Amino acid sequence: MPTQKLKYAYFPGCVAQGACRELYQSTQALTQVLGIELIELKKAACCGSGTFKEDSQLLEDTVNARNIALAEELNLPLLTHCSTCQGVIGHVDERLKESQQTEPAYLEQINGLLQKQSCSPYQGSTEVKHLLWALVADYGLEEIQNRVTRKLSGLKCAAFYGCYLLRSQTNLSYDDPYQPESMENVFRAIGAIPIYYRGRTQCCGWPLSSYATNQSFQMAGSHLQDAIDNSADCMVTPCPLCHLNLDSRQPEVEKVMGRKLGLPVLHLPQLIALALGISPKELGLDRHLVSTRPVLEKLGL
Repeated sequence: MPTQKLKYAYFPGCVAQGACRELYQSTQALTQVLGIELIELKKAACCGSGTFKEDSQLLEDTVNARNIALAEELNLPLLTHCSTCQGVIGHVDERLKESQQTEPAYLEQINGLLQKQSCSPYQGSTEVKHLLWALVADYGLEEIQNRVTRKLSGLKCAAFYGCYLLRSQTNLSYDDPYQPESMENVFRAIGAIPIYYRGRTQCCGWPLSSYATNQSFQMAGSHLQDAIDNSADCMVTPCPLCHLNLDSRQPEVEKVMGRKLGLPVLHLPQLIALALGISPKELGLDRHLVSTRPVLEKLGL
């Protein structure tokens, strides 16, 4: 176990509390069995998923400065399990820390707006960390491996990193933004086989889905087909928005692609928690639109 109990200010985001409730469920189950304490930021607001800045950069920065300040009040890192939230909030944190040195008046403006709403000011005293980075860098792959009770031997997993997690921040110290290995290393630690394919670090197409639906579904479909062509049993993603486009919309994607896909798409904490002996029901694996039964059957569950 890590020398000190890990504790985070937990930012669940909105998708995991709605359309992807199984992500919220499995994150709670995983962190509980690992002994990681989550203090949920119940007063936090939606990060905006990158849309706020289309109207106002000040709006995006102020909303997320407040989210970060809620974690700072607890003197804890802000933990998210959504790549989009990580990208948006992490980028705001990076930009505001730079503003402390280069544009203090802008930060004063943001803190002035927070003060008017009786919110704590942004101080730049913590960090924004995705669950993947927390598991790899803070908890440790060796410790996860030691906790495995159900080795996922023979299960071929295709990581889908997406774009926000890897390239939205300038200083990504946890992995290579173009040739990442952190998810594949997690797969190896829990006994699964990592599958490499062309689209694993590309956009899932979700940001286009509201105005260029066919193009969005073609992007998602090409990634799914590429993973299938490389013998993947399932795709695993650290982002619920990617999950929506790859799993929940897979039947629509199939119509655009003109072919059957049927590839199960798991949330990262679901996969890890399976290896730690948590039941599929407890992880919400029955909530997926594309059945996860083939994955469970391969594991003898």
